[in-house]
Amino acid sequence: MPLERFEEVRALPLFSEISEASFSALMRGAYVQNFPPHTELVTEGDPADFLHVVASGWVELFSSWSDRETCMTLLRPYGTFILAATIKDRPYLLSARTLTKSRIIMIPSEDIRDVFDGDSVFAKSIVRELAISYRESIRHTKNIKLRTSVERLANYVVKHHAHAGGGGSFTLDVEKKKLASFLGMTPENLSRAFAALKNHGVEVSGSTILLSDPADLEAFARPYFLIDD
Repeated sequence: MPLERFEEVRALPLFSEISEASFSALMRGAYVQNFPPHTELVTEGDPADFLHVVASGWVELFSSWSDRETCMTLLRPYGTFILAATIKDRPYLLSARTLTKSRIIMIPSEDIRDVFDGDSVFAKSIVRELAISYRESIRHTKNIKLRTSVERLANYVVKHHAHAGGGGSFTLDVEKKKLASFLGMTPENLSRAFAALKNHGVEVSGSTILLSDPADLEAFARPYFLIDD
């Protein structure tokens, strides 16, 4: 596939500093594919054949065990998955599926490992990317273990209200069932948490979250730089 198709990948921190020869080697077997919503892209336990790059849409990384399922993280452009399994040539520890119509770039894991072994610049980029993922995982674990469900939801609302421009409202990009799982609670607990946040000016109308007193909500949430990014 012509390298022009992968210009958006070239601009990502993981690939931006490597040589043209290394980038060509990575892209020679890569391809782009559009997927409809609710398509499973990888299954935990399967060999890590590809590194995936989310070019558009939303992708959920999740895990299942004993008839239970949990959402581990949600990826938007230009998130990658699953880099650790690709580098280690080990089975995927998580499954992935599209939540919306998504465009995914798939790079063969064998090519990733070959360039990793021969290009020190790319190897350094891989280490940085893995370090970022590790720190995000630690932040998420601390959020789940150190905060109540209401505090987790409050910080989620504060963060996404800010990302939406701080205009007093924003629209949830994912269904509430997925949000509940991501925040480590049941849908029923999520409903109760939203009800508790009414005391801090939070109202819910369908998928729209309304904030009448953002300052009061932030004072309750107490975002902390060692947990919240």
